[in-house]
Amino acid sequence: MCNFSNDDEKSTYGFLVDAPEIRHLIEETQQLMQQAISDAERVDLLRPTFAKLLTTDHWLPDQFAQADHASGMGGGIGQYALYRAENGSLCLFSLVIPPGAETPVHDHLAWGLVGVYRGQQFESVYQRLDDESDDAKATLKVTKQQTLDTGQFYTLLPPRDDIHRVKTVSDVPSVSIHLLANDTACVWRHQFDPTAGTVVPFRSGYSNSPCPPASTDVR
Repeated sequence: MCNFSNDDEKSTYGFLVDAPEIRHLIEETQQLMQQAISDAERVDLLRPTFAKLLTTDHWLPDQFAQADHASGMGGGIGQYALYRAENGSLCLFSLVIPPGAETPVHDHLAWGLVGVYRGQQFESVYQRLDDESDDAKATLKVTKQQTLDTGQFYTLLPPRDDIHRVKTVSDVPSVSIHLLANDTACVWRHQFDPTAGTVVPFRSGYSNSPCPPASTDVR
């Protein structure tokens, strides 16, 4: 059974959606985080459990699969925390993108796994070519483009393939599930404009859970 409680304490950290499938993934991830293995080995070992989560129905409540027209990502994109470690070391969230909408080009700054739970997405992956000496400038090129159907997923291992843009190409909103080794929506990340060659710090925020007070400590 899922616990959808929205009181302040429970809507901030821990299991914001308490389902067996989520607990299994989080517990396995936490165990692997205690082992002296590489991030690449860790995400590889998590692939079977993450794949099972994507192909198991009914564990995601409807309110965590809705558009959010006040979101920090824009375009009605909803970002819903499902689990957040209080120390900021791990999170699981759903990202809801309405049909035709797309995320800004952005990075994640953490290893993890991202997969499509509903709908279909088109992803463009970018490589940063500049030396990052200018905090406000970035030169990007597209290195990969792919269409992802329900159940398909990919790994994030920064700096490789960490910068991307995602667009929903299905007639229904796409819902993707993200397991990342930070508190993604609350850390300062980078938002890029590839045409203008600019980069700005941003926090996307969660649609259902508050972030700590902001501090701009990202380059």
